[in-house]
Amino acid sequence: MHRFILVARQTAASLSCRGPGGCRSGRRDGALRGAAGLAAARPPSARLPCARLPCARLPRPARGDAVRWSSAAKASAVKITEKASREKILTLESMNPQVKAVEYAVRGPIVLKAGEIEKELRKGIKKPFTEVIKANIGDAHAMGQRPITFLRQVVALCTYPNLLDSPSFPEDAKKRARRILQGCGGNSLGSYSASQGINCIREDVAAYIERRDGGVPADPDNIYLTTGASDGIATILKILVSGGGKSRTGVMIPIPQYPLYSAVISELNAIQVNYYLDEENCWALYVSELRRSLNEAKAYCNPKVLCVINPGNPTGQVQSRKCIEDVIHFAWEEKLFLLADEVYQDNVYSEGCQFHSFKKILYEMGPEYYNNVELASFHSTSKGYMGECGYRGGYMEVINLHPEIKGQLVKLLSVRICPPVSGQAAMDIVVNPPIPGEESYSQFIKEKESVLNNLAKKAKLTEDMFNTVPGINCNPLQGALYAFPRIFIPSKAIEEAKAHKMAPDMFYCMKLLEETGICVVPGSGFGQREGTYHFRMTVLPPVEKLKILLEKLKDFHIKFLEKYA
Repeated sequence: MHRFILVARQTAASLSCRGPGGCRSGRRDGALRGAAGLAAARPPSARLPCARLPCARLPRPARGDAVRWSSAAKASAVKITEKASREKILTLESMNPQVKAVEYAVRGPIVLKAGEIEKELRKGIKKPFTEVIKANIGDAHAMGQRPITFLRQVVALCTYPNLLDSPSFPEDAKKRARRILQGCGGNSLGSYSASQGINCIREDVAAYIERRDGGVPADPDNIYLTTGASDGIATILKILVSGGGKSRTGVMIPIPQYPLYSAVISELNAIQVNYYLDEENCWALYVSELRRSLNEAKAYCNPKVLCVINPGNPTGQVQSRKCIEDVIHFAWEEKLFLLADEVYQDNVYSEGCQFHSFKKILYEMGPEYYNNVELASFHSTSKGYMGECGYRGGYMEVINLHPEIKGQLVKLLSVRICPPVSGQAAMDIVVNPPIPGEESYSQFIKEKESVLNNLAKKAKLTEDMFNTVPGINCNPLQGALYAFPRIFIPSKAIEEAKAHKMAPDMFYCMKLLEETGICVVPGSGFGQREGTYHFRMTVLPPVEKLKILLEKLKDFHIKFLEKYA
């Protein structure tokens, strides 16, 4: 084809008019269009009229000639395509192997299958159900939970400051919005912030921690605003991981765990060190198990990080004060850097359970601990009573960090410029809500308590329902947003799962999805003791939908046991 175009250009040049006022451009255009028409197996299009002299016309090709040109053009195009085709630079073999090793069950194969089924339902393809119920993830608003009015009011005012003149917004919301905007460059939420976050918001976070922990001091310089808690956890792990071979950093994580931890550990090529929670005792954490795990890991890595999730995800337990003291003493004794994932600190439901922050207990254990144990604690806008997952707001408080490492941490954070400023504003309202005497206080408290009471009701409903089903056992849901019931899977089903190259609980969850439209996450995605099977399900759906979900699940499980008995 490129040769033909060259000939066309030469022909057009030779046909140019030479006389005064000639039609050089007209003839050349006509010739080019005629040549292009031949290449495309069509007659030349009409030429532009010349100003004075008649332009020479190319002879119209016979029908057979047009076919020959078409064949030649196609053959030439194929050759060009063949020459242009080459091996891709980025392939599964050449890509970063650490990224390939990353797995994130919460949005894994089961969720992709759920998406496919939703598309089929929209096309009118018949299923034994009319909708997919996504109980796989703690996305509160997607499940119908209403936003907290005051939080949305302040973020709206920050986003569109002209609303500050509107009488529709309460003065306490306007006061907070003005303070946040004064901390933004150009008084705009659209400007970058400092990498560590807006200063006044970090001050509010520190004040919140002091109130929460009964006066334990908090320094705004130790507060780092983050893109959700996940960003903070990944950042701290990134700065902690080092060494090679047996000196490579080992990270101790609970099993079952939230898959963010195993994913980040894989991405950083660190060593995952599992310690098991005791399912028979409401997912208790015992120091004896921590010690077993640590001593075994010392043979192949350098364990120097201990992660604790409290309240637990996916397990829903709330750690006692005594448990936290034991964990802190263990970390101090073994010189471990502590990571306390506390994003569900507002989600405590069971009587007799109470949230205790690691920071508070550490302080109360005395200066020998408080001045030495390195601790990073995490919180988020995504959970609690707020459920503002999409804003990606969060913070971490890091204490007892070496001064030189603090500089390195700020440098690392500066690479991503800053966390979303709208998310920072949302985080500010979580830590600086209306107080008694303010205009919005009564509505705020009413909405907050309504959400938390409703979650407690749904947690109890879920626990009780599961424990009536043969072959399902569910520990008390003391906190967080999930149930993690243990399920009995018959040996015939296990064999069929193997034939499909699936983990048995993945097979179970896939069947559940295909037959009922209920999407939950298999326990194998979170980790579990060998020979046990679970799934994680959120309790976020509205009560009536949750009841339907639980009844469907009960019926499915009984039929599943009968089928594979």
